[in-house]
Amino acid sequence: MVNRILLFLIKILNPLDWKDVIRQLFFFGMSGVIVLLLFFYVYLPFSTNHGEAITVPDVYGIPMDQLDEVLINRNLRYEINSDSGYNSALAPLTVLKQFPLPNSKVKENRKVYITLNALDAPLVNMPDLTNGSLKNALMILTTNDLKFGTSQYVPDLAFNAVLIQKFEGAEIKPGKKIPKGSIIDLIIGDGYGNSTLESPYLIGLGEEAAQLTITGSALKMGTIMYQSLDTTVLTEMDEEGIEIETKIAVKPGQVVKQHPAPGNPMVIKETVNIWIYQPDTTKRNP
Repeated sequence: MVNRILLFLIKILNPLDWKDVIRQLFFFGMSGVIVLLLFFYVYLPFSTNHGEAITVPDVYGIPMDQLDEVLINRNLRYEINSDSGYNSALAPLTVLKQFPLPNSKVKENRKVYITLNALDAPLVNMPDLTNGSLKNALMILTTNDLKFGTSQYVPDLAFNAVLIQKFEGAEIKPGKKIPKGSIIDLIIGDGYGNSTLESPYLIGLGEEAAQLTITGSALKMGTIMYQSLDTTVLTEMDEEGIEIETKIAVKPGQVVKQHPAPGNPMVIKETVNIWIYQPDTTKRNP
């Protein structure tokens, strides 16, 4: 045994064998480096698709039956969550949420988790919109995922105050269950109440003066027309109930006719139309 060890040491210490040892060590070292390079830069990238990422598409709002075309064809998988949500702006069974989010970078065959919009709208309690402002009612409707339909102004001293709330044409009481996304119509006060007044006397006034009189009477200026006749006929009742006709002639540029006629009952903001006498104009209405 001792002899063998001595022979091995003599062999190592032999100057001629040192060159072989160094050459072999260098060979083994280079081989190890090459193996490591092949492992990290060839084998691992090939086996893990390193550097090859897929961009997750945005599938929000896409129907469920189109997911195969959008995701599977991009080498992605998907799974539909058992829980669903609801958004009244989306059709039933369309994508409501997804994870990973759109434009995320993922590896091939990654699973995308999908949440669908519910088939049936969940029910919510109808809120109380009355006795509040229109602006406040719109905020409450949005918060409860309800939609504003139409508005109708009626005489009431409270301007833009919600008086009645309607669903499907009928008044609906607060607390009643209705589907999310339902359309709610509102009856709103016009701020004028039930005030009534008479149509002002405009015959013989100039166009500008007539407009000022109309707006100053809380009425609205309607259509201005022109005619070549300078005379109007006004009808009124005397004390005995007999109609009396009065013919009134006007000068060019003055009101010769109006509707409603002077003295007729009107409500605030109602429209008054006038006719101006213009004998020499192309703007003529028979």
